[in-house]
Amino acid sequence: MSTLAYAVSDSMTMLRRNLKHALRYPTMTLSVVIMPVMMLLLFNYAFGGALGAGISGAPTGGGAYIDYVAPGIILMAATAGAVMTAVGVCVDMTEGIVNRFRTMSISRAAFLTGHVVGSVIQTLIAVALVIGVALAIGFRPDASPVEWLAAIGLLTLLILALTWLSAGMGLVAKTPESASNAPLPLTFLPFLGSAIVPTDSMPTGLRWFAEYQPFTPVIETLRGLLMGTAIGTSGYVALAWCAGLALVGYLWARSAFTRPARR
Repeated sequence: MSTLAYAVSDSMTMLRRNLKHALRYPTMTLSVVIMPVMMLLLFNYAFGGALGAGISGAPTGGGAYIDYVAPGIILMAATAGAVMTAVGVCVDMTEGIVNRFRTMSISRAAFLTGHVVGSVIQTLIAVALVIGVALAIGFRPDASPVEWLAAIGLLTLLILALTWLSAGMGLVAKTPESASNAPLPLTFLPFLGSAIVPTDSMPTGLRWFAEYQPFTPVIETLRGLLMGTAIGTSGYVALAWCAGLALVGYLWARSAFTRPARR
């Protein structure tokens, strides 16, 4: 068996380990679903009428506003998985299991690969559940199968990028508690973009930040693919942000993993 084949086999073993952890301890996975669903229900039923009335081109009423807000909440679900990844990696680092793995004849890359792929799978399942809830309460996208595939591909690339970043956060965090707090800005950053209201309605300083932060072009691309709104250059900008964040996260996590594990 070649070196690459051994690395793939070891990574699959680590992936099965992480998925079994998720099945035995589903609380963290459920938290990825619960918060976006609560936000979706809150903004649709409590604030949907007022916010929907203020959005140009959207008729008053929750049924119209949910078509605007649902893509932003779906992206929020994609970011929520970062907390799960950071905590999982940090627990393994602080409990000494990584030192144990290093004494065994397994690929050095398998530990991070298993964590990242497992977290991407769990987050995609959470995103699917959030989309299901949105459809159940009135979200009506008119995307074609190709546009759905493009939307899923964009979400997968974003989740992969955020997972590598959060793996780096988990590797450098001193405790699981600090690891759970580190990715929270990623979770709430979509609120400072176009997830809830258009950036045109924001004050000048906040609008500038919202238009140039990484999540706004991803939200606009997702909304355009699902609802048929204009995408413009947001698609290219979104892909560039996702690729850049993935590269930075991968290099950071790989560098942090070379340091000795803490006990």
